[in-house]
Amino acid sequence: MKPLKIFILSLILLLAFFLIGGQSFTYDGSLIPEKSSNDYYQYHKLHSRDGIGKFYLGREIAKVMGHKEFLWLERPSREQQENPAKLLETLNPKPTDIIADIGAGSGYFSFRLASLVPDGKVLAVDIQSEMLEIINFLKEENQVNNIETILGTIRDPNLPKDSVDTVLMVDAYHEFEYPREMMKNIVTALKPGGQVVLAEYRRENPLIPIKTLHKMTEKQVKKEINIVGLTWEKTEEILPQQHLIFFRKP
Repeated sequence: MKPLKIFILSLILLLAFFLIGGQSFTYDGSLIPEKSSNDYYQYHKLHSRDGIGKFYLGREIAKVMGHKEFLWLERPSREQQENPAKLLETLNPKPTDIIADIGAGSGYFSFRLASLVPDGKVLAVDIQSEMLEIINFLKEENQVNNIETILGTIRDPNLPKDSVDTVLMVDAYHEFEYPREMMKNIVTALKPGGQVVLAEYRRENPLIPIKTLHKMTEKQVKKEINIVGLTWEKTEEILPQQHLIFFRKP
């Protein structure tokens, strides 16, 4: 084979390696894990450009969507892609329920939930104060009185103990920088018998046009959530592109 052909073939193989799975990679000096904070997390210098270089139970944690991208959360196509009405119908909350919307963003689901719990409350939790400012503005504009905004941290949603009937996380869990600590605090905040519901884009389907690190397999979700003491209850595949996975606190 001629040298030029060998060179071109090598380039093609190299590109295929770095683009496999729809990901691009960043590298800052070493193939060896940089450090390990404890038994749960590993840090790698070679990692996806869409991730933070931190791995939990074999999964790289995705970068958080910044508040400047909030219009993505309110995109018109979201109705078709996620079918929020169907998701809320499946939750079937009681009018008096206390529901925590973790990673609430601009309040896309918080406001929809608020209408379903007129005698209850929606706790809209986010780690970005700018997102909560958007929700507070929309609350005043639309005169919604049963949404409370809460500024969480990367480890703790700052919810009172045994206070919440349902925790909903829509396309949020995969961005938690400290998923184990966050989930343990969520379990503490749940009432006995309370439920946690995750909506995550299906990583099993490569045709879903979402970045790889912003999708999760059902198997990975179960592995990570079961470990904090929640019991898997069911998985609904009723949404166009997402798993809807239910867990229960004993």
